[in-house]
Amino acid sequence: MITRRSLALATAGVAIASTARAQGTWPEKPIRLIVGYPAGGPTDFGGRLLQDPLGRAWGQPIVIENRPGASQVIASEAVARSPADGYTIFLAASTHASNAAVYARLPYDTLADFTPIVNIYASPTVLFVGKDSPYQTVAQLVEAAKRDPGMAFASSGNGSSGHFALEIFRRKAGIEVTHVAFRGGAPALQEVVAGRVPATFSTLSGAIGLARDGSLRALAIGGPNRVEVLPAIPTMAEAGFEIPDTSPWYGFIGPKGLPRTIVERISRDVIAQLRDTTIARRILDTGGVIIAEGPDAFDARIRRELAENAVVAREAGIRVE
Repeated sequence: MITRRSLALATAGVAIASTARAQGTWPEKPIRLIVGYPAGGPTDFGGRLLQDPLGRAWGQPIVIENRPGASQVIASEAVARSPADGYTIFLAASTHASNAAVYARLPYDTLADFTPIVNIYASPTVLFVGKDSPYQTVAQLVEAAKRDPGMAFASSGNGSSGHFALEIFRRKAGIEVTHVAFRGGAPALQEVVAGRVPATFSTLSGAIGLARDGSLRALAIGGPNRVEVLPAIPTMAEAGFEIPDTSPWYGFIGPKGLPRTIVERISRDVIAQLRDTTIARRILDTGGVIIAEGPDAFDARIRRELAENAVVAREAGIRVE
């Protein structure tokens, strides 16, 4: 006799078996890689770099879907609402760990609705001035800012990584500044190049061309170590203003409940690709730093940054409506 309980158990058994088969044979169809920023930027770069190598490793094409808007909130929501079957992956930037601190409401829970998979690489934040700036060191810039409270600093937008770096630096240096938020990194950098705004904190990957041609002068690296493409530039700590690492990162994240076997497969295969000298060289040449951080360490990083960003945003009054 078939009872309601036996039918429920049988249905559950079929579901478990189907999940097990899916995990064991993944991937069996193309994989959608959602990017929360337009094509051509530092986030998109990581996806394009790994698209073909991972496609060959997995025997399935990877289709990149750029869904820009609202500091990748639009893309994040799309991923949060996707099935946890490994066929939708989010190439997230580190604003994923700061949006909760600056937005009054989000259509998802940053921790509960996602599965961290692998942190791929980072692009150090760099303190830049224009080529004709009188400031040769961080100390000189700070001294000038103390003489002239309210000195303008540009950023790529309210709540951006550069904005957070500025607020952290401002408190460390004991200066008062005027934050000038632009709609993107390019216009912010151009204002500094033109000398209309004295300084900015920018991702190195977004400014590497201007740094190489001499349009921008780098004063210090916001990460913990010097970088290969600017070996003579000191870290903020070496310059006498030690601050937490403000380098934006770029990593793969899945919807909540993504099976651990798929998480580990993706993480393992991505890290293997990062050992390829051609891929590694392309990251380093654009000013990037290879992270290759697995799911557990990546999850810990996101949780730590969520807490840190909440404190900075609250103390600095950073809000995005």
